[in-house]
Amino acid sequence: MARRIDFYDDPTAPAPNSLVPSVNVVVTNDTGEILMIRRSDNDNWAVPGGSIDLGESLPQAAVRETLEETGIRCEITGIVGTYTDPRHVILYTSNGEARQEFSIVLTG
Repeated sequence: MARRIDFYDDPTAPAPNSLVPSVNVVVTNDTGEILMIRRSDNDNWAVPGGSIDLGESLPQAAVRETLEETGIRCEITGIVGTYTDPRHVILYTSNGEARQEFSIVLTG
């Protein structure tokens, strides 16, 4: 089974071989609860998100990823920030990609 393995400030981490823009969405309801997903590739809890496809705007990617991962259609309401850290390497065992983290976080 393909897995995602996160390394942080780990000297045994593989050298990154890609940098892929991604989007994550902090979706809240009227009572302030945050929508979370349980990742199937590493069993961690996270906010919805994923890679931005070619020809897709940032808000379109955010809405699509949230819908794909939760079945909920959200409306994008703002931006939290842009986050990248070369000490965070994500290894995808399915294809050997070692990705440097790069994420734009939005609110919805």
